[in-house]
Amino acid sequence: MRIVVVGASGNVGTALLRRLAGEPGLRIAGVARRTPSPVAGEPYDGVEWHRCDIGAPDAAETLARIFAGADAVVHLAWQIQPSHDRRTLYRTNVGGSRAVLDAVARAGVPALVYASSVGAYAPGPKDQPVSERWPATGVPGSSYSEDKAEVEALLDRFEATHPAVRVVRLRPGLIFQYGAATEIIRYFIGPLLPVRLLRFGWIPLVPANRRLRIQAVHADDVADAYARAVLGEAAGAFNIVADPVLTPELIAEHFHGWTVPVAAPVLRAVATLTWRARLQPADVGWVEMALQVPLLSPERANTELGWEPSVNALTALRELFTGMAEHAHTASPPMSGSRLLAGRSGGLLRGRLPGHGNPY
Repeated sequence: MRIVVVGASGNVGTALLRRLAGEPGLRIAGVARRTPSPVAGEPYDGVEWHRCDIGAPDAAETLARIFAGADAVVHLAWQIQPSHDRRTLYRTNVGGSRAVLDAVARAGVPALVYASSVGAYAPGPKDQPVSERWPATGVPGSSYSEDKAEVEALLDRFEATHPAVRVVRLRPGLIFQYGAATEIIRYFIGPLLPVRLLRFGWIPLVPANRRLRIQAVHADDVADAYARAVLGEAAGAFNIVADPVLTPELIAEHFHGWTVPVAAPVLRAVATLTWRARLQPADVGWVEMALQVPLLSPERANTELGWEPSVNALTALRELFTGMAEHAHTASPPMSGSRLLAGRSGGLLRGRLPGHGNPY
């Protein structure tokens, strides 16, 4: 069985390569803009690598050649930075997804598994979980969410015109693992916050708002859901989240800090001002999503995929914080530990501002 993973060198892609390495009889092809070095080691070795910018004008033709003979395609590729270049993000995320769908159709691939997100959902409740029937129309004001919702609409049209293709959409919460820590710092925090203080397991102040209730899942558990989707026969959308719901109160309790009530307009204003000042790379859309996306029920994944998380959300968060304190990374380009990249101190000294530059 030949499986092509588009975006195989990132956070989830790395975990999926680890997971699929344990399955007999599989041939794995990885697609990335910047492929890992031949000496990158596990889990990148043993993979048939192909270089492709999925947002390029000729991407569909290139991908169709790569997809030829594949039994399934997993589409994980998504560009989060540079956040100050909206056109580049849309080119990769929506234009690139359109190219992947076109190539799947051209190559006659029988199954497509797509990395959707909790961010695809419309604003919803924070006091009870919703199923996959909740509208996947996005959160206004979040470019990430709006793009995820647009790709969901592309998939709707693709399924209508290609009913023979089995399409699976996984909608996970926040995805954490130790090795992704440096990448997450670069993409969402930037070089100025002293993350090494996390080695003490202490967060002194935690902003609190009744709408700041989020869900997370360990990358290895997300990878297991992808493997089950690829190797099984399920179709449709699946929420992938672990308990407990992460609230400011729970985080403060477990990391020996105090909650500080902060009104939503203040959260938005701080995010906007610090982003515009190039102090950190995450625009206000991430605050909008945190405040507005609903809580998700993973019941369908439990029953139809046979999926259960092996790591709870709080443990996954603790692992991520440990990785941040230790600047954990892997040998793939997007998860690199290089200090010269945008979002790190060395990059800042070289004039690479948070939220700018492509590749990031």
